[in-house]
Amino acid sequence: MNFINSAVRWVLTRRLSKIKHFMKNPFEVQYRTLQNLVKKAENTEFGKKYQFTQQKTYTDFQNKVPVSTYEDLSPFIERMMKGEKNVLWSSKIDWFSKSSGTTNARSKFIPVSYETLFRCHQQGGRDMLALYLENEPNSKFFWGKGLSIGGTFQKNPDFPAIRFGDISAVIVQNLPSWAQSLRTPPIHIAMMDKWEEKIEAMANYTMNQKITSLLGVPTWMVVVLQRILELKGKKHIEEVWGNLEVFMHGAVAFTPYRELFKSLAPTLKYMEIYNASEGFFGLQDDMTRDDMLLMLDYEVFYEFIPMSDIELENPSVIPLEQVELDKNYAILISTSAGLWRYKIGDTVKFTSKFPYRIKITGRTKHFINAFGEEVIIENAETALAYACKETDALVSNFTAAPVYMGEGGKQGGHEWLIEFEKQPLNLDKFTDCLDSKLREINSDYDAKRYQDIALLKPIVHNLPQNTFYNWLKSRGKLGGQNKVPRLSNSREYIEDILKSMGAFS
Repeated sequence: MNFINSAVRWVLTRRLSKIKHFMKNPFEVQYRTLQNLVKKAENTEFGKKYQFTQQKTYTDFQNKVPVSTYEDLSPFIERMMKGEKNVLWSSKIDWFSKSSGTTNARSKFIPVSYETLFRCHQQGGRDMLALYLENEPNSKFFWGKGLSIGGTFQKNPDFPAIRFGDISAVIVQNLPSWAQSLRTPPIHIAMMDKWEEKIEAMANYTMNQKITSLLGVPTWMVVVLQRILELKGKKHIEEVWGNLEVFMHGAVAFTPYRELFKSLAPTLKYMEIYNASEGFFGLQDDMTRDDMLLMLDYEVFYEFIPMSDIELENPSVIPLEQVELDKNYAILISTSAGLWRYKIGDTVKFTSKFPYRIKITGRTKHFINAFGEEVIIENAETALAYACKETDALVSNFTAAPVYMGEGGKQGGHEWLIEFEKQPLNLDKFTDCLDSKLREINSDYDAKRYQDIALLKPIVHNLPQNTFYNWLKSRGKLGGQNKVPRLSNSREYIEDILKSMGAFS
């Protein structure tokens, strides 16, 4: 075991010199990345359309290639899912990462090429370990296994070679043998598609193992840990796993979960990662800080749109070397899976330069994503319209926010404040309709609502008329340009409205 630990440490820490190189030479690394991406894709359909062979500089790339959304690229991606080659990227693509839907689909399917899988996602995993060991030289990380919660995957029935699923499932399916030996539970449990059964199986399988690390989304990890504590009759998870060291987490903001995890594991360390269906982008390289190092050599070229320009038809787009500190930007990526100048929907601010470190500040649109459900305004409005139709109601104003998980196994949920122009015939039925439509149109919300595992049914408050008007008035925000925030990932607005009413306290 000591030999294996030493060997793995040696291999991982060799990578540190390359990380230090891009920390010192960010622009050189990024522009070389762009040149390589353009060169590899010049004979694709997309590359020919936008004259990749004639592009010699970043300015050429910026002038010729349009900024894109999923809707822009989806016709190309649909063809790739049917097995077509050389569409957006040069190498064959058999895997697609499934994530929450957009305006024209319940789910998005993001291409995952060989290069993106091994030189971005898996490289991110290796660097995560290398940087953790750099921060914790006395770590006993490899003395046990890492508990990781995988998603599920499916085969395309019309094109069996094409497979798709959560990015975690895609990664786990393609891990090298040495990495598989470090994780638990086994694949047949990690890939179970019924979440209630999966969590039970994971808890029973891992509770008697030697676990030193946790990896996954806080939403699901809380559920697993609480079930293990219930089965073992313990108060703290460290009573179950005495050598547990660290939780490597991502996908949703951790702040709402911090106190809950502290109650479950008082001495646990935390390392934030920034991974998504589209790629692996950032790592907490210094665990005394609360920001992440932007990883610049993962075959991803970054550009940024100032948030002040995000609604403009032709917003200004800048490369890394032009960003300013403490300013919000929407991220654009170009990747080795054929996502060209693609808006991923995240916003960040830079906290340092040389090296370039970031904090995730939110999404480009109002949303609720406290548990990985990614409910956007369009989802909310569609669901409200359906609930109104089913209960003969009219909504004049609304806002919604998360109800965060609490101690003692309290699950999370959503809380809605609704002012009706016409009252529903039955508020309970209205709530059920709202919930069922959200589940129908948003696959991530549906997964979190399954069997009430992570999200309970929404709480809906029927507010007196003029509540929102009076609230805006009290804030000096009356007027056509001032609007009630429809969705928020924090409880700032909803708590202020409730406080202003003196109700529901």
